[in-house]
Amino acid sequence: MERRRGHWACATSIRMLADDCLDRHHDDVEAVVLDLLANARVPIVDVERWLSARLTAATVDGHRRRRGGRGALQRPRVPAWLATELGDDPWLTELAVQILTWVGVPATAGIELWPLDSWVQRREAVTGDPTGGDGRALPREIERVLAAMRRRPRWYADYVERPLGRKHAPVLAVPGDGVADPRPLVPVGSQERDEARLADLASAAVEAISRGLRGGADPYDTVVEVLGAVFGADTGGEEIDRTPGGAAATEERVSVLLADDVAVRRIVDEVLRIIADIRP
Repeated sequence: MERRRGHWACATSIRMLADDCLDRHHDDVEAVVLDLLANARVPIVDVERWLSARLTAATVDGHRRRRGGRGALQRPRVPAWLATELGDDPWLTELAVQILTWVGVPATAGIELWPLDSWVQRREAVTGDPTGGDGRALPREIERVLAAMRRRPRWYADYVERPLGRKHAPVLAVPGDGVADPRPLVPVGSQERDEARLADLASAAVEAISRGLRGGADPYDTVVEVLGAVFGADTGGEEIDRTPGGAAATEERVSVLLADDVAVRRIVDEVLRIIADIRP
């Protein structure tokens, strides 16, 4: 199926399937499972062989049911009145079938309404015109077909507008997400922000420890309590511009150090030395 669509990378393995192709694959698997549950009324000796015999019918039936659930024609065909409106033109009739087929699938054409690139190739195959007209021929032909369809408003609303409106709206990529996209200029990087934040916390910790020592509190207990309160709580270090779990949080590192008696004694000695140096 993927080779028939020209998706050579998707055809190599399930892991290489593009998002839309993977969705179709999951839909087909679901259709086969539902068919098995609905029709396996006696014990099956060889399940794979049994499924293989019903594979095409099950996936086609599942595809039609999904189209019907979206309000689209299950088997897109051009009614006689529409063919007459189009002058029985082979290409315009084929284009009408392509439109009726497209509105019933969940995929989108990026930011475009119609998959123009693939229809240009189909146009060449049907008309024999390798140039694709003047580049504006296909949009004009699409509008001509749609205008003919609108001659019967109820039919057009039921089988074109309604299923087309159930497609997921395409989401534009955020600038800078692409590999070759230029990255925005950030005046201050995440490392500088981290250092400034930690400097502010350290200043607050020194002030709190100094107040405790001036009040006659035990130096060891005061240092441990203040450091645990200032650095052990959520310090707000998670930023939206960094990968989750990319680096250990400050509170995690401090918690590990405060659980080590040897490390705590070393930290207390260093903190008391710093406070002694900055005292007037």
